[in-house]
Amino acid sequence: MTLARTSAGPLPACGTRCDPRERSKGRRWAVMAATRRMTALATVAACAVALTGCGGTPHDTGHPRAQAKKEKAEPAPAPKNAVHLIGDGSTAFTGVQPHQLRPQKLKAGEEPPQFVVFSWDGAGEDGQKLFSHFRKVAKENNATMTFFLSGVYMLPGAKKDLYHPPMHSPGRSDIGFNDLKGIHDTVDQVRGAWLDGHEIGTHFNGHFCGKGGGVGEWSVADWRSEITQAKQFVKTWKTNTSTGKTDPLPFDYDKELIGGRTPCLEGQKNFMAAAGPMGFRYDSSGVREQVWPTKKQGMWDLSMHMVPMPGHTYETISMDYNFLVNQSGTTQGDPAKRAYWGNQMREGLLQSFDRSYRGNRAPVIIGNHFESWNGGTYMRAVENVVKTVCHKKGVRCVSFRELADWLDAQDPATLAKLQKLGVGQAPKNGWDALDSATPAAADAAAGAPPQNKAEKKD
Repeated sequence: MTLARTSAGPLPACGTRCDPRERSKGRRWAVMAATRRMTALATVAACAVALTGCGGTPHDTGHPRAQAKKEKAEPAPAPKNAVHLIGDGSTAFTGVQPHQLRPQKLKAGEEPPQFVVFSWDGAGEDGQKLFSHFRKVAKENNATMTFFLSGVYMLPGAKKDLYHPPMHSPGRSDIGFNDLKGIHDTVDQVRGAWLDGHEIGTHFNGHFCGKGGGVGEWSVADWRSEITQAKQFVKTWKTNTSTGKTDPLPFDYDKELIGGRTPCLEGQKNFMAAAGPMGFRYDSSGVREQVWPTKKQGMWDLSMHMVPMPGHTYETISMDYNFLVNQSGTTQGDPAKRAYWGNQMREGLLQSFDRSYRGNRAPVIIGNHFESWNGGTYMRAVENVVKTVCHKKGVRCVSFRELADWLDAQDPATLAKLQKLGVGQAPKNGWDALDSATPAAADAAAGAPPQNKAEKKD
């Protein structure tokens, strides 16, 4: 891939969502605003490490997806007579996506499933081969995931002027563009991921953050343009790479694309105003507490949530970057501390899982990048979490699409009761007496750390 590269120096302590005065307080609300200055898939590719198995539990063949995943190592391609090419043949309609969980409405008094979503920003395949690796991890652990594809990773550098970013000159991107090999490798992974049952969302295109043209300054019209272009680069990758006879992506991207996450978690309000009428059903661009999702502007707000930071009284956002900012502040921190940092992230995510699993059963939403920061310690942590939680009784490791489908299938009155539960708060007298739970006792019931108002975002 031909991508933006930066030095391995210290990262900014705060993103656009945190006050510099809070640096000494753990930078709790530091978000991924420095991602563009750090890396985009290949920034630290030279430091990638081989990911090894982190342990796990034997496969539970009773899992709803287990039998389907056992039958074939790779899903068979759709029959040729079922393939209807779209446009230049970059994409095609091939039928209903395989390996999807069928949403079921909760019965009265029934405990909800524990949903866990693993999501990946700027998904693409480069020399680290982390896209293909985590597809394998997902398959081995009966999981589906969401891959937020950056549109510019489907556009070769030679054609960069086709991209007209809002508030910037044509051909500008803060994460660069791709080369032909990188595009074909990414197409192979996106194709296989969809056939595995994973969701292909979007991380949009140029990844502009902060002041001076960042996505937080974009208008609704700007977002419409960005979304349209992100779709277009996926729908025309064959034309833009002069690719001849090769398999298309097996989906209609205009229908497949129902959600995304904005760069640096900025610009959510205007993005949602643009995206809803364009067929989006959810957004994951904010920060929220670990409670049941609600709708915002007609879309499900499936944003990442706060999770414990082991060894501290504050919490951080459920993403690799935010743990890094609160630990080393650089992608190349002290090698002697890297194992500790990875363990700290793993334990923080597992503590977050446990308080939902034993409490309110709110979905656990985890965000990541395909990166090798601090020697790959965060990738090993995430892999360990997948192997630890996805086999537990009542757990469903799903994509955002599957979660949105389940939420849409529920009785609104049932969801309203779930949404009243606080962080980690189980119904006082069990799930068959859900109405007895009150948010007032949430923090005490969950053992959640105190919320320091001075550390919260604006």
